[in-house]
Amino acid sequence: MVSKFLFSYCLFIVDYYYIQGTYIIYNLLYFYQLLESIFAQMSFVRPKKSLGQHFLTNKSVAQRIAALAHNSPCKNLLEVGPGMGILTNFLISDSFYLKAIELDRESVQYLRANFRELTVIEGDFLKLDFNTLFEGEEYGIIGNYPYNISTQIVFKIIEHQHLIPWMGGMFQREVALRIGAKPGGKDYGILSVLTQLFYRVTYEFTVEPGNFNPVPKVRSGVITLQRLETPLCPEGLFPRVREIVKAAFNQRRKTLRNALKMLNYSMELGENPIFERRAEQLSPEDFVKLTKALSIANQKT
Repeated sequence: MVSKFLFSYCLFIVDYYYIQGTYIIYNLLYFYQLLESIFAQMSFVRPKKSLGQHFLTNKSVAQRIAALAHNSPCKNLLEVGPGMGILTNFLISDSFYLKAIELDRESVQYLRANFRELTVIEGDFLKLDFNTLFEGEEYGIIGNYPYNISTQIVFKIIEHQHLIPWMGGMFQREVALRIGAKPGGKDYGILSVLTQLFYRVTYEFTVEPGNFNPVPKVRSGVITLQRLETPLCPEGLFPRVREIVKAAFNQRRKTLRNALKMLNYSMELGENPIFERRAEQLSPEDFVKLTKALSIANQKT
């Protein structure tokens, strides 16, 4: 009789604490979701230095950038790193099918709470599958690009230029100038050549540091990239052109004859004066011609 009582009492204790434990867990989950919802609707997201975040705070600047997208030929648009959505506000319209990609969890929560009609992808732009983003359709890209990965973003876009007819947005001014630089200047380099093989670059306007939080130490520049109707470089030749461009600019003070030796290309091209020039003296078209000439020479050897 006693053993039955003890057994029933033990079952009662187990059931009681199981129910209490379940109740506590349920309340903790509810409390967490409530905090997450409140946090997402807060008026401020903390910029992360590790992510290179400098949030644009001037709405008139955001409106000017958005106007560039509205004047583009794009029907699909991807915003990179929207942060708190100051630019997003001016992009959401019937003009675009708009998506956004954001790596910062805090910003993702904020965006999903405050822009419920927006498709927000939580992830790294550099790891994004470009081919499935808009089901194989072309799309434009816009954003206030993080300083620490801005050049990588441009290289990624070049690799997928067949899908991206237009790009616009804000970079560190130094990077913006390098993208659109012409031959002969100190800003002209690998980034300039590879971009201009496929895009016409337009420097739109400069943005001063006081328009951001936190305030950066440098000025920013807004540019647009419009894909050329006829690329300067055939797609199949691009890997070889890229190889030669990188080799030439990695030793930009040397003549091409010396800079390209490491690639083991045949230099039996007669007295072609192009090999006495330096990388910064060649236009993007010149690099394509050079690559073709070197390839033909190699086939003959």
